[in-house]
Amino acid sequence: MRLGAAAAAVLLSPWLIAQEGHPLKGTWHGSWGVNVQERTPVTLVMDWDGTSVTGILNPGIRSSPIEKTAFDPSNWQFHFEANYKDRAGATARVSIDAKIQDVTNPRRSLVGTWTQGDKKGDFKAVRDN
Repeated sequence: MRLGAAAAAVLLSPWLIAQEGHPLKGTWHGSWGVNVQERTPVTLVMDWDGTSVTGILNPGIRSSPIEKTAFDPSNWQFHFEANYKDRAGATARVSIDAKIQDVTNPRRSLVGTWTQGDKKGDFKAVRDN
């Protein structure tokens, strides 16, 4: 029995979809803060350019490029810095050190620490499916 190109594409599509590229590529939603009550929502849109991770923190009016990225695939550690712009228009430098958890899951997580000046707290973001 011969399959047409369209039928073959449908049968192979689960494998084609599963090839999503770099583990940090995609849109991530989460928050950072010093405790459970004081949280700052965050959105990351990241890509892999073949050499480094690039992206944007909070796309839109208050967006900022992510900078000084470092990724260590041996232990799934990721570091980046950005200029966070709050609703009042103030800008603060933030630094994130996180580890990719459950790296084979499409809804993997970045979990670690957030530093902003003398404040330090936890950070967590989950990749959109």
